[in-house]
Amino acid sequence: MENQSMQKVPMTVQGAEKLREELQQLKTVARPAVIAAIAEARAHGDLRENAEYQAAKDQQGFIEGRIRDIEGKLSNSQIIDLSTMNNEGKVIFGAYVRLINLDTEDKVQYQIVGDDEADLKEHKISVHSPIARALIGKREGDYIDVKAPSGLISYEIANVYYVV
Repeated sequence: MENQSMQKVPMTVQGAEKLREELQQLKTVARPAVIAAIAEARAHGDLRENAEYQAAKDQQGFIEGRIRDIEGKLSNSQIIDLSTMNNEGKVIFGAYVRLINLDTEDKVQYQIVGDDEADLKEHKISVHSPIARALIGKREGDYIDVKAPSGLISYEIANVYYVV
């Protein structure tokens, strides 16, 4: 029973496209390949001691689970298209933000994305992360303080931009 008041999860246009591409690949390439592998393993006789059959069935379970997972994420997402938003230099979902650490002068850049898109190696941070929550609604030139495990870190927002 699905909860009707379930909140939509924000996602960038690029994040949704990446999920759609993976879904397409799973449905048109991976699923047919594993079905063929199961059919071939079945043809080899006794299924109880057939490692190829078991491996193919395990792979099929993984593929079907991932398909359901992606379909669920896409159906529960609110795709936010920056090209349709009047952002006026404010930090909003999907924005890229360049920050200067006021103690070290280190510069860092992040894009604020949905939970499923977050990847620190790609400098994509979740909209629900402490730093993103401190940034949302601020503008270029504003200062923010972020509680980190190492203590309070102060940043200046050097630049805010949007890639559409």
